[in-house]
Amino acid sequence: MITDQIRTTFPELDAIDDETLRDGVIEAWRTAMADHGVDDLAAVPWLPPTQRDLGLPDETLVDHVRDVTACSVGLAETLTERRPDTLAVDMDTVLAGALVHDVSKLAEFDGMAETDVYRLLGHPYYGVHAIARAGLPVELAHIVLSHTNRTAVEPATIEATIVRRADEAAAAAVRWRATDDLRTV
Repeated sequence: MITDQIRTTFPELDAIDDETLRDGVIEAWRTAMADHGVDDLAAVPWLPPTQRDLGLPDETLVDHVRDVTACSVGLAETLTERRPDTLAVDMDTVLAGALVHDVSKLAEFDGMAETDVYRLLGHPYYGVHAIARAGLPVELAHIVLSHTNRTAVEPATIEATIVRRADEAAAAAVRWRATDDLRTV
Protein backbone atom coordinates (compact mmCIF):
# COMPACT_ATOMS: atom_id res chain seq x y z
CA MET A 1 0.00 0.00 0.00
CA ILE A 2 1.33 3.42 -1.00
CA THR A 3 0.35 5.09 2.29
CA ASP A 4 2.38 2.56 4.28
CA GLN A 5 5.37 3.11 2.00
CA ILE A 6 5.15 6.89 2.53
CA ARG A 7 4.91 6.48 6.31
CA THR A 8 7.91 4.14 6.32
CA THR A 9 9.90 6.34 3.95
CA PHE A 10 9.29 9.49 5.97
CA PRO A 11 9.23 8.56 9.69
CA GLU A 12 9.32 12.32 10.41
CA LEU A 13 5.58 12.34 9.67
CA ASP A 14 4.99 11.02 13.18
CA ALA A 15 6.36 14.27 14.62
CA ILE A 16 3.52 16.30 13.06
CA ASP A 17 1.01 16.73 15.89
CA ASP A 18 -1.91 17.87 13.72
CA GLU A 19 -3.42 14.68 12.30
CA THR A 20 -5.18 16.52 9.47
CA LEU A 21 -1.94 18.16 8.41
CA ARG A 22 -0.06 14.85 8.63
CA ASP A 23 -2.73 13.13 6.52
CA GLY A 24 -2.54 15.96 3.97
CA VAL A 25 1.22 15.52 3.59
CA ILE A 26 0.71 11.80 3.04
CA GLU A 27 -2.05 12.55 0.52
CA ALA A 28 0.19 14.95 -1.42
CA TRP A 29 2.84 12.24 -1.78
CA ARG A 30 0.29 9.50 -2.47
CA THR A 31 -1.39 11.49 -5.23
CA ALA A 32 1.91 12.55 -6.80
CA MET A 33 3.09 8.93 -6.80
CA ALA A 34 -0.15 7.68 -8.35
CA ASP A 35 -0.31 10.47 -10.94
CA HIS A 36 3.23 9.84 -12.15
CA GLY A 37 3.46 6.06 -11.91
CA VAL A 38 5.97 6.00 -9.07
CA ASP A 39 5.90 2.66 -7.27
CA ASP A 40 9.12 2.97 -5.30
CA LEU A 41 9.58 6.40 -3.75
CA ALA A 42 13.05 5.51 -2.48
CA ALA A 43 14.27 4.97 -6.06
CA VAL A 44 13.41 8.50 -7.28
CA PRO A 45 16.56 10.50 -8.11
CA TRP A 46 17.24 13.82 -6.39
CA LEU A 47 17.93 16.18 -9.31
CA PRO A 48 18.97 14.37 -12.51
CA PRO A 49 20.60 17.31 -14.40
CA THR A 50 22.80 18.18 -11.43
CA GLN A 51 23.48 14.53 -10.68
CA ARG A 52 24.65 13.95 -14.25
CA ASP A 53 26.82 17.08 -14.24
CA LEU A 54 28.42 16.19 -10.91
CA GLY A 55 28.59 12.41 -11.38
CA LEU A 56 26.32 11.62 -8.42
CA PRO A 57 23.78 9.10 -9.78
CA ASP A 58 22.99 7.59 -6.37
CA GLU A 59 21.51 10.71 -4.74
CA THR A 60 17.80 10.24 -4.01
CA LEU A 61 14.88 12.58 -3.51
CA VAL A 62 13.97 10.84 -0.27
CA ASP A 63 17.42 11.42 1.21
CA HIS A 64 17.24 15.08 0.22
CA VAL A 65 13.76 15.58 1.68
CA ARG A 66 14.80 13.89 4.92
CA ASP A 67 17.97 16.04 5.07
CA VAL A 68 15.90 19.19 4.57
CA THR A 69 13.44 18.08 7.22
CA ALA A 70 16.16 17.32 9.77
CA CYS A 71 17.93 20.62 9.06
CA SER A 72 14.64 22.53 9.28
CA VAL A 73 13.75 21.00 12.63
CA GLY A 74 17.22 21.66 14.02
CA LEU A 75 17.19 25.27 12.89
CA ALA A 76 13.66 25.85 14.19
CA GLU A 77 14.48 24.29 17.56
CA THR A 78 17.67 26.34 17.90
CA LEU A 79 15.97 29.62 17.04
CA THR A 80 13.04 28.88 19.35
CA GLU A 81 15.40 28.00 22.20
CA ARG A 82 17.56 31.07 21.65
CA ARG A 83 14.64 33.50 21.20
CA PRO A 84 11.83 32.12 23.36
CA ASP A 85 10.27 35.52 24.04
CA THR A 86 10.42 36.94 20.53
CA LEU A 87 9.95 34.08 18.09
CA ALA A 88 7.04 31.70 17.65
CA VAL A 89 7.74 28.94 15.14
CA ASP A 90 4.95 26.56 14.17
CA MET A 91 6.83 23.26 14.21
CA ASP A 92 4.03 21.39 12.42
CA THR A 93 4.25 23.89 9.55
CA VAL A 94 8.04 23.53 9.42
CA LEU A 95 7.82 19.72 9.39
CA ALA A 96 5.01 19.56 6.84
CA GLY A 97 6.61 22.22 4.64
CA ALA A 98 9.98 20.48 4.64
CA LEU A 99 8.36 17.14 3.86
CA VAL A 100 6.40 18.47 0.84
CA HIS A 101 8.78 21.13 -0.47
CA ASP A 102 9.86 18.85 -3.37
CA VAL A 103 6.78 16.61 -3.74
CA SER A 104 6.35 17.73 -7.33
CA LYS A 105 9.79 16.43 -8.34
CA LEU A 106 7.80 13.29 -9.18
CA ALA A 107 6.25 15.28 -12.05
CA GLU A 108 9.53 16.85 -13.17
CA PHE A 109 11.41 13.68 -14.00
CA ASP A 110 10.67 10.29 -15.46
CA GLY A 111 13.61 8.38 -14.03
CA MET A 112 16.61 10.47 -15.05
CA ALA A 113 14.78 12.15 -17.97
CA GLU A 114 13.37 15.66 -17.66
CA THR A 115 9.65 16.17 -18.36
CA ASP A 116 7.82 19.21 -19.69
CA VAL A 117 6.91 20.09 -16.10
CA TYR A 118 10.63 20.47 -15.37
CA ARG A 119 11.39 22.34 -18.58
CA LEU A 120 8.32 24.60 -18.67
CA LEU A 121 7.04 24.97 -15.10
CA GLY A 122 9.48 23.78 -12.52
CA HIS A 123 8.69 22.13 -9.27
CA PRO A 124 7.65 25.12 -7.18
CA TYR A 125 4.69 25.92 -9.41
CA TYR A 126 3.58 22.35 -9.91
CA GLY A 127 4.10 21.84 -6.17
CA VAL A 128 1.41 24.40 -5.40
CA HIS A 129 -0.96 22.29 -7.51
CA ALA A 130 -0.02 19.17 -5.50
CA ILE A 131 -0.50 21.03 -2.21
CA ALA A 132 -3.92 22.36 -3.23
CA ARG A 133 -5.09 18.93 -4.43
CA ALA A 134 -4.16 17.47 -1.05
CA GLY A 135 -6.17 20.17 0.75
CA LEU A 136 -3.12 21.52 2.53
CA PRO A 137 -3.07 25.13 3.82
CA VAL A 138 -1.76 28.10 1.84
CA GLU A 139 1.18 28.41 4.24
CA LEU A 140 2.55 25.17 2.80
CA ALA A 141 1.99 26.37 -0.76
CA HIS A 142 3.98 29.46 0.21
CA ILE A 143 6.84 27.29 1.52
CA VAL A 144 6.88 25.34 -1.75
CA LEU A 145 6.93 28.53 -3.84
CA SER A 146 9.53 30.35 -1.78
CA HIS A 147 11.98 27.52 -1.06
CA THR A 148 13.86 28.00 -4.34
CA ASN A 149 15.17 30.75 -6.57
CA ARG A 150 13.14 29.34 -9.49
CA THR A 151 10.42 31.79 -8.44
CA ALA A 152 10.40 35.47 -7.49
CA VAL A 153 8.54 34.60 -4.27
CA GLU A 154 10.61 35.34 -1.19
CA PRO A 155 9.83 33.70 2.17
CA ALA A 156 7.29 35.79 4.08
CA THR A 157 7.17 33.61 7.22
CA ILE A 158 9.84 32.29 9.55
CA GLU A 159 8.76 28.75 8.66
CA ALA A 160 9.30 29.39 4.94
CA THR A 161 12.68 30.99 5.64
CA ILE A 162 13.76 28.01 7.72
CA VAL A 163 12.81 25.50 5.01
CA ARG A 164 14.52 27.55 2.29
CA ARG A 165 17.79 27.80 4.22
CA ALA A 166 17.65 24.10 5.13
CA ASP A 167 17.07 23.20 1.47
CA GLU A 168 20.06 25.32 0.41
CA ALA A 169 22.30 23.65 2.99
CA ALA A 170 21.10 20.15 2.10
CA ALA A 171 21.68 20.76 -1.62
CA ALA A 172 25.15 22.15 -0.87
CA ALA A 173 25.93 18.98 1.12
CA VAL A 174 25.11 16.89 -1.96
CA ARG A 175 27.22 19.11 -4.22
CA TRP A 176 30.08 18.93 -1.71
CA ARG A 177 30.50 15.24 -2.63
CA ALA A 178 31.64 16.32 -6.11
CA THR A 179 33.77 19.34 -5.29
CA ASP A 180 35.57 20.94 -2.40
CA ASP A 181 34.70 24.43 -3.63
CA LEU A 182 30.97 25.13 -3.85
CA ARG A 183 31.60 28.36 -5.75
CA THR A 184 32.30 26.26 -8.85
CA VAL A 185 28.89 24.53 -9.06
